[in-house]
Amino acid sequence: MEHETTTSFRALGATLKPRQLTMMGLGSAIGAGLFIGSGAGIQAAGPAVLISYLVAGTLIILVMWALGEMAAANPNSGAFSVYTAKAYGPVAGATVGWLWWLQLVVVIAAEALGAAGLLATIFPALPVWLMAFVFIVVLTAVNLTSVKNFGEFEFWFALLKVAAIVGFLLVGAALLFGWLPGVQSPGLSNFTGSGFAPSGFAGIATALFVVAFAFGGTEIVSVAAAETAEPARSVKKAVRTVLWRILVFYIGAIFVIAAVVPVGSAGLKSPFAAVLDAAGMPGAATAITLVAVAALLSALNANLYGASRMAFSLAERGEAPRLLASVSKARVPVVAVLASVAFGVVNKSARITCAKC
Repeated sequence: MEHETTTSFRALGATLKPRQLTMMGLGSAIGAGLFIGSGAGIQAAGPAVLISYLVAGTLIILVMWALGEMAAANPNSGAFSVYTAKAYGPVAGATVGWLWWLQLVVVIAAEALGAAGLLATIFPALPVWLMAFVFIVVLTAVNLTSVKNFGEFEFWFALLKVAAIVGFLLVGAALLFGWLPGVQSPGLSNFTGSGFAPSGFAGIATALFVVAFAFGGTEIVSVAAAETAEPARSVKKAVRTVLWRILVFYIGAIFVIAAVVPVGSAGLKSPFAAVLDAAGMPGAATAITLVAVAALLSALNANLYGASRMAFSLAERGEAPRLLASVSKARVPVVAVLASVAFGVVNKSARITCAKC
């Protein structure tokens, strides 16, 4: 009796739902960099960092509109790698694909360690390496089961981050308008006079580099388009809704932080916690730490998904080992998932080992 093989070279599934695709694009752009690293931009430009966010946001909108149109017309897990190949040839397409894959896999283990390190500040008895190992194993298992499970995990990760941002904006508005009993409103004093742009144009330009990096991740929508039932409708809706929501969340959150936390303040190391502390909310640092952990795990989940799909696409086009195009019964590129995880873990382990030499 012959047994059916568990893997074969066939198409990926198409089970991602529009709500999952929308939240995926939104959640992937709201990372730990916003919750913890946004203070670096304010430190460089002061409240004028809002200009940096507007410029970067406008560029992201233009890029995502164009990418969304291409993904709707030609949904492919290789996304911009495939589009580049069609426009400039296979060498250019393969280069873009491999560079994007490398960019994702080198941070997979770092994100697991980062999440574990943050969680260790709350639970110091738990070893960082053990928590990081558990995170990688669990999210690898999620990516190996089915794309539907990945989408559901990413949906709830994103929803948690969005809920945290909405709650933060409500608290920030109450603080600025003086609606919190027993708490003095800082008003808009940080925006007046030379305090708005203490470093001038140079500070705004410097902050632009930090801000542009924070917006990264929205392109995952174009990769996931290949695994939605109705890519044309789903991608257009996702791009349209994600872009304005990102701008509202980013601009709103940064406005509140810039208004409450003075430039040069130690609070900019954890700006969200600093605002909540100013609002008289105990346990703010712990809450923001937990949200940042969720943000890092969400990024790890999305990066593993994106890396595996890009590797699958490269293999399908003959620009990577054919084995990477092997797909399970659940239509998941299992070899691409495992190879991406393995490379990321080995790379991080080697860097840690070399640093100790």
